[in-house]
Amino acid sequence: MAFLQCNFHSDALGMAVSINVILPQKSRTQIGMEGADAAPEGAPVLYLLHGLSDDHTIWMRRTSIERYAAETGLAVVMPCVNRSFYNNTPDGMRFWDYISEELPALLPTFFHVSTKREDTFVAGLSMGGFGAFKLALNHPDRYAAAASLSGALRNDWLRSANRALYEFDFGPLDQLPGSPNDLYTLAAKVVESDGPRPALFQACGTEDMLYPVNTEFRDHLRRIGYESTYQEGPGTHCWEYWDARIQDVLKWLPLKDRS
Repeated sequence: MAFLQCNFHSDALGMAVSINVILPQKSRTQIGMEGADAAPEGAPVLYLLHGLSDDHTIWMRRTSIERYAAETGLAVVMPCVNRSFYNNTPDGMRFWDYISEELPALLPTFFHVSTKREDTFVAGLSMGGFGAFKLALNHPDRYAAAASLSGALRNDWLRSANRALYEFDFGPLDQLPGSPNDLYTLAAKVVESDGPRPALFQACGTEDMLYPVNTEFRDHLRRIGYESTYQEGPGTHCWEYWDARIQDVLKWLPLKDRS
């Protein structure tokens, strides 16, 4: 595979930004790894999102994502949104516009990647798990699948001791219910619409601080009739767990060339 560090200007954010990108490369002479070709119409894309304390470099630094993705033919795109929870924040930083509109529009102008819904996926950990589900449920017509690992899917924001942090990212918390940040309402709307329904993968360690949050969202999906893949087992909020689970996500993704 090819690993690229890409720097460009974001009009949405009004500043220079960076993304890390892994691109398919068919190879036969690499020792210990054999790469797959990209599809002629362009490589399918996995947007891979970081958590609250990290940035676009973290998946390459903490996991073997390049090696895991080599045989899939996927392009893996790792952007940075700081500590924004993938929102347009009250201070005027338009991270949601950047991640949901600008970046997907720019990407195929930089690289030979597919723009088809069936080739577009998103995954993330913790804050990035929230971002992955937020992207897919707000835009079910654009994403075929979304995966959340130890996702901060509903971290008791209204009663949280970190209320100031969440208000910095979301604005007044009493405006959250029913908003584009309310995953519960978004999932119900997808079910009610009878339109495209992204496949959802959810995993969390049973010793994770966000385990109750994840079982609550799992149960909500079951109540509203949104079928999903749910996985749990021993694990905390740590990279050992996420390194293992991202391999499960790659195997789960509905790639077209798989039987």
